[in-house]
Amino acid sequence: MRWLPAIYVAVILVVEPITPVQWPVSFLLIALPVVAAFSHGPVTVAAITVFAVGFEATLAGTPCCAGRSVGYLWDRHYVATYIATTLVGALGTGLAAHRKRQEAHLMHASSVAEALMRTLLRPLPHEVGHVLVAALYCPAEAGTMIGGDLFDIRATQHGERAIIGDVRGKGLQAVRTVADVLGSFRQAVYDPGDLLQVANRLERRMAGEAADIPDDELFVTAALIEYDPVAHRVTIVNFGHIEPILISGGEVTTLTGTPCLPLGLGTLADEPPAAAQYRLLRGDVLLMCTDGLIEARDANGNFYPLLDRLSDRFGGRPVPDPLDVINFLNTDLPRHASKRHDDVAILAIAPHGRL
Repeated sequence: MRWLPAIYVAVILVVEPITPVQWPVSFLLIALPVVAAFSHGPVTVAAITVFAVGFEATLAGTPCCAGRSVGYLWDRHYVATYIATTLVGALGTGLAAHRKRQEAHLMHASSVAEALMRTLLRPLPHEVGHVLVAALYCPAEAGTMIGGDLFDIRATQHGERAIIGDVRGKGLQAVRTVADVLGSFRQAVYDPGDLLQVANRLERRMAGEAADIPDDELFVTAALIEYDPVAHRVTIVNFGHIEPILISGGEVTTLTGTPCLPLGLGTLADEPPAAAQYRLLRGDVLLMCTDGLIEARDANGNFYPLLDRLSDRFGGRPVPDPLDVINFLNTDLPRHASKRHDDVAILAIAPHGRL
């Protein structure tokens, strides 16, 4: 794009002598400042405007240009061309200045949102309480952290409690909802009560957020997890989220449970949310992800076969570390889908066996 003005001038000079009729090539230079405004700043556009007027005058004053025997430097048509180019140049300079301001504003807003996302989705330690942890966040847009996926894990007196979720919507509003959900989760997990009471607090927070915006369709698909290291048991409450996957004893299985409506839509449910419990032993890995992983498509439109890929890699083999699973998915997913249309968040936990 930065070479577009030079390419435009070159094309004009190349096309002019091969056209079947004689015509003043300089008239096409009127558009040159606007062409430059697409990729250059206002100072450069102003300089290109001066160049365009000067080049038009040079072509007009050259007798051999367009087959003429005399020059027409001050012919009224060419004077009108100079004036038109100057006016277009002023417009292009203004457009370039406006574009620069807009770019700076968007860059500032994006950097603030990215800083907020990096603060919210802070790197997780490899060891949290009685479990080993690994996580991955891949935004759909390369080079940006802005998205609506979330995860976190905390060691509490009730056991290790984790969340993974996906906010409906995109952009800065999704970042705001991510902040609300994670902030509420990080406070509620330490309060007295079981995982369902934590879920109730998140539901109330989502209802308040929807009323503040307002947005009657605001919701978050999420899975809440609680690991009891004494009973070697994991409790899961699934709010319309992708079902967790268990890698255990060389087998890869999906942990199906009672489906619940997403957070924020609890008032529409006929029954309260239900928790499901499973055994989680030393050597097992519990994997949770957002739909950006399983809905990633290859060139033929095929979804990423998560269970098959995990079975091919870890089936019948020694149980991996959570980091091994995350590293494998981080390498294997780009091979399947070079371009993704949704954010990807993955959280893997495994008991480390020390009480």
